[in-house]
Amino acid sequence: MEASYAKLVERLGEVQDIASSAGVLAWDQRTKMPVAGAAARADQLSTLTRLAFERFTADEIGSLLEEFRPYEDSLDRDSLEASLIRVTRRDYEKAVRVPLELRGEMARAGALAEPVWREARKTSSFELFLPYLEEAIELKKRYIECFQPVDEPYDALLDDYEPGMKTAEVRAVFAELRDGLVPLVAAIAERTDAVDDSALTGDFPLERQEEVEAAILHAFGFADEEWRVDETAHPFASKGGPRDVRLTTHHQANNLTSLFACMHEFGHGLYEYQVDRDLYRTPLGRGASLGVHESQSRMWENMIGRSLPFWERFFPTVRDAFPGRLGGLDAEGFYRAVNRVQPSLIRIHADEVTYNLHIILRFELEQALVDGSLAPADAREAWDAKIEEYLGIDVPDVADGVLQDMHWSGGAIGYFPTYALGNVISGQLWERIRRELPDLDERTRAGELGDLREWLRENVHRHGRKYMPAELLERTVGGGLDPQPLLAYLRAKFGQIYELPA
Repeated sequence: MEASYAKLVERLGEVQDIASSAGVLAWDQRTKMPVAGAAARADQLSTLTRLAFERFTADEIGSLLEEFRPYEDSLDRDSLEASLIRVTRRDYEKAVRVPLELRGEMARAGALAEPVWREARKTSSFELFLPYLEEAIELKKRYIECFQPVDEPYDALLDDYEPGMKTAEVRAVFAELRDGLVPLVAAIAERTDAVDDSALTGDFPLERQEEVEAAILHAFGFADEEWRVDETAHPFASKGGPRDVRLTTHHQANNLTSLFACMHEFGHGLYEYQVDRDLYRTPLGRGASLGVHESQSRMWENMIGRSLPFWERFFPTVRDAFPGRLGGLDAEGFYRAVNRVQPSLIRIHADEVTYNLHIILRFELEQALVDGSLAPADAREAWDAKIEEYLGIDVPDVADGVLQDMHWSGGAIGYFPTYALGNVISGQLWERIRRELPDLDERTRAGELGDLREWLRENVHRHGRKYMPAELLERTVGGGLDPQPLLAYLRAKFGQIYELPA
């Protein structure tokens, strides 16, 4: 078994190398590559995707996995060997269901669609993007057919991002979340004038924004020799290797949204950075799921980055960079301003309270698109109607509506629910962190966040994909998905800010 295991690790390392190379090319396309390079990049990504798929689904991998079956019960379930075999088997059995040609088509379609999405959003032209959306949906329907039978068509897509999760479970969690948020949003709406965020709009020179972001990211744990930050249209984080973490952001000269985008992407980057190095070049060497991943980014952006103790430490840095805009505020005033609740069009700029409504909207639309009850051509009108229903605002154009996210251009359908699931998980983790690190506020005021990083490394990050998301959550907080800790956190925080009745 030892020789076979070594051979499996070697083969999986080659697959991971190819996938990492494709990831770097995708990062380059979204940050540095000239737009005209899209067609060639589509070919390159399609080839690498095909090569990785061929190597991973080779008969040799299947034979090696079969060799291990008689020994699996005797292995310590928590060991690297048992975890690697278990996760590889699950990935392999999913992968062999999907024809190689379909994998290549999906990769190529995504690479071609992204620059079109950018232009369509820039020109607010849904018609320009529609053929690419139609192709993405059709490809996903073909993909779903590979996994029949499923309880619901959307299950096959959701499982790619949140392994083991079912659409019905997400629907139930979201219903409980929505029922808790609606009265909170309504109560805050009665106190809209209690928070003034006018100082956050104006002249914020980009060079100074970058200086502030660098100071805060370094306090978070950013290391110049292992991390970098670049500009992109839609912020994301990626990892080229265990010491190669790449964050992106999107600066605007009239606001500070990029600052919070950097905090958000740092959470993703830290997760990848703190996965045990022993798991590198294996299928275990990344986050457990996108929902768990999002719990990390939302925690650093909101629970730390929008907390009063944090700004009691860092507001002087921001005020000194922008005295003309922020000179009249103190730390508490800035804290209140960056936590203003206001229904808005753009998901990535939404406040903590209304954000999940954006996700529930997308979750419902995606189910309808893949089950055929909503035609892609009608997605714009359906989007606008749900924005009106959930947030009570009109959508002026598709750039701020159905075209605002890049996910559909890349075929990432099934991804959106993980954002709200991440918020739910962050609430559960935060509840435990507050119990186990009772002096966290004091440490945050001092700019000392090492204990938080270490807690997250020990309890979440180091495990990578050794455990299914539900098992990791059970090990960490002692239970399954529960939106109540998040709702309690939001009621307490915004109840105080808006002076709501207890």
